Amino acid sequence: MAPLGPLLLGLIVLVGHVWTFRKEFYDISKTLEYFLMSVEFAVFQFNQESEDEFAYNLQWIRRSQRKRNSHMYLMDVELGRTICRKHEEDLENCPLQEGPGEKKLRCTFLVETLPWESKFILLNSTCVEQ
Repeated sequence: MAPLGPLLLGLIVLVGHVWTFRKEFYDISKTLEYFLMSVEFAVFQFNQESEDEFAYNLQWIRRSQRKRNSHMYLMDVELGRTICRKHEEDLENCPLQEGPGEKKLRCTFLVETLPWESKFILLNSTCVEQ
C-alpha cells in the first residue's frame, strides 16, 4: 500500500490553489475612484471600437470587482444606445434611443490600471445584446 502522506499533501495544495483562484477577484464599492475611472475608460474604448455610429452610455453597474494585489478591475455593466453620434461631445448627458433604434447591451470588461502612469489598458471586452 502506498503512503497517504504525499497524496494528502498534493490534495491540500490542489484545493488551496483552486480556492485561491476562485477568490482572486473580490467585490468592491462601485464608487471607488480608480474603479469609476476604469469603467469610464472601458465605455469610451467600447464606443471607439464599435462599428455602430451611435454612442452607448453607462446605465448600470451590475458587478464591481478588483483582483487581489493589483489594480485590475472586473466590471459587468449595462449600456444603452443614445441618439448621439459617438464622436460628439457631452455623451454622458445624451438621451437614450427609443423605439426601433433602442438597444441595450450587457458588457463585461477587464481593465488594468497603472495609477502611477495614469494609464488604463482594456484587457478584455465582451458584450451581448439584451
